[in-house]
Amino acid sequence: MSGLASSAGVMSVAELVGRAVAKLGADRAFGVVGSGNFDVTNALVEAGVPFTAARHEGGAATMADAHARTTGRVAVVTLHQGCGLTNALTGIAEAAKSRTPVLVLAADVAGYQVRSNFRVDADALVAAVGAVPERLHSPASAVDDVVRAWRTASEQRRTVVLSMPLDVQAAPAPEGAAARVEALVPPPAAVPARPAQSAVDALAAALRDAQRPVLLAGRGARGHGEVLRALGEASGALLATTAVAKGLFTGDDFDLGICGGFASDLTAELVAGADLVVALGASLTQWTTRHGRLLPDGVRVVQVDREVEQLGVQRAIDLPVLGDVGETAAAVLSALRAAPRTGLGYRTAEVRAAIAERARWADVPVLDEVTQDDDGHARIDPRVLSRELDRRLPLERVLATDSGNFMGYPSAYLSVPDEQGFCFTQSFQCVGLGLATLVGAALASPDRLPVLGTGDGGFLMGASELETVVRLGIGAVIVIYDDAAYGAEVHHFGPAGADTTQVRFPDIDLAALARGAGAEAHVVRSVADLKVLDDWLAGPRDVPLVLDAKVAEDGGSWWLAEAFRAH
Repeated sequence: MSGLASSAGVMSVAELVGRAVAKLGADRAFGVVGSGNFDVTNALVEAGVPFTAARHEGGAATMADAHARTTGRVAVVTLHQGCGLTNALTGIAEAAKSRTPVLVLAADVAGYQVRSNFRVDADALVAAVGAVPERLHSPASAVDDVVRAWRTASEQRRTVVLSMPLDVQAAPAPEGAAARVEALVPPPAAVPARPAQSAVDALAAALRDAQRPVLLAGRGARGHGEVLRALGEASGALLATTAVAKGLFTGDDFDLGICGGFASDLTAELVAGADLVVALGASLTQWTTRHGRLLPDGVRVVQVDREVEQLGVQRAIDLPVLGDVGETAAAVLSALRAAPRTGLGYRTAEVRAAIAERARWADVPVLDEVTQDDDGHARIDPRVLSRELDRRLPLERVLATDSGNFMGYPSAYLSVPDEQGFCFTQSFQCVGLGLATLVGAALASPDRLPVLGTGDGGFLMGASELETVVRLGIGAVIVIYDDAAYGAEVHHFGPAGADTTQVRFPDIDLAALARGAGAEAHVVRSVADLKVLDDWLAGPRDVPLVLDAKVAEDGGSWWLAEAFRAH
């Protein structure tokens, strides 16, 4: 299709689309270029939008997802028709389930090509994974179609797939369309929804009455850490987050860290002991509540969300508050300052001391640092490995994770400076998204050290994007928690006597594979082996460092036991 209209000196609709997306505010695009998205991708680049070429469409979608989560802005993906879209579907599903603002520009066959091998029911596929299907309907409607798709992504924080039929792309842009595109500007940010005064008064009263309140911040609370810290202080509440908001309260004396499956024993104890839990932009999923056990009978539950359909979606709540988290917190804080509560609430000296000593997994003592496997080779305890990584890596980091039995170790043991420092693409719990997540988060955080925690399964499943990391010159630390198995299945089914042969694999040298892609890479079996990390940190960091950490079996991580309660 490339250049059919532009070859005659007339702008094509494909070029029009690329320019329109750039004018609307795109600042980064990802993709795998084929004939169907060649022109639109070049138009994006010519309009000043940086483009990152991935090695797989699924990787491109996840890179965009991670970039948008980290920046809070819409990221763009461009795809070839048919197989380009189907390859990207898992990444699109993860983004859609997380309400990530992503715009996917997906080529599609021309309407008359009913027998094309590239034909799939794109709209049905997109809707099936929870994304929003949109379409270029005609050259005349193209600009409006793009604007509608962009606004849906940005204002509703949705993942939108704009299907672009090849015949529409190749058509000449209508007269006046180019001028319309030049006049486009990024849409203004939506005005945050203010809660009703009656809801503010009710929440303030609940916080005054509570003896052991907890503020639980989720995805919708990102960006509102300052006012929530102040609200916690005024209300005597402890602070906790869901996994996707990890880092929101870093450094606060009353920060419990992540609530749910990743929680430390102390965090779980204190949350379960609350008499009031205020969920702020958190939907209280089974993972956050440990299947309801962290919200026992008798606790009063308030949920604050800007979308009415999210209120009470996971469990019954006592007080629904419809409104933006930041606006709600500010209004309730004002009410509490006007009529303060009495007493310390949950913020006693005893609780403060316990949090300082035991709230973080990295502070819990671990004994045996190295064990031997059946072949006599040393293997490092994943807890010790994670604790040492947290101690050695600079705090100014952006942390990404893959999925698997190992996942709780980097997620719970490694600190981050704020909520932008943790990128958790795990709503779909898909193995293999880690390397692509790292790329998107790293490009969104150029002043921070990118760090990835992945398993051997996830590393190999997404290994095509290791070349992308090297090619882009991303100085990242990639830690493979390598147990030579799909550990989740080993530890879930093995104790019941099941044959786990099919989920165990040869212990191969993943460091050698990484060196073949151009990374610096080493095998780690003990704390002493981590000197290579210290040396790399002291150097130029111009290539990624891959640590193939041969970890000891842990009998099934604590968070995994919680996750499998629903299986």
